[in-house]
Amino acid sequence: MTEWRKSTRSNTSGGQCVEVADLDGNIGVRDSKNPHHGHLAIDRDAFRSLIQHVKTATPNA
Repeated sequence: MTEWRKSTRSNTSGGQCVEVADLDGNIGVRDSKNPHHGHLAIDRDAFRSLIQHVKTATPNA
């Protein structure tokens, strides 16, 4: 069974969360509010790049 998990930094009160899981060499990403509506499967290198981009991006004001 796949173990999906949320970031400890997720905004649980606003429901704006994503969950991630290890999917046999890929990383699965899904909407925590609609977990049965499918997921994205991203290879590990692309996921690392995505996380790095999110951490360094300047938010829109």
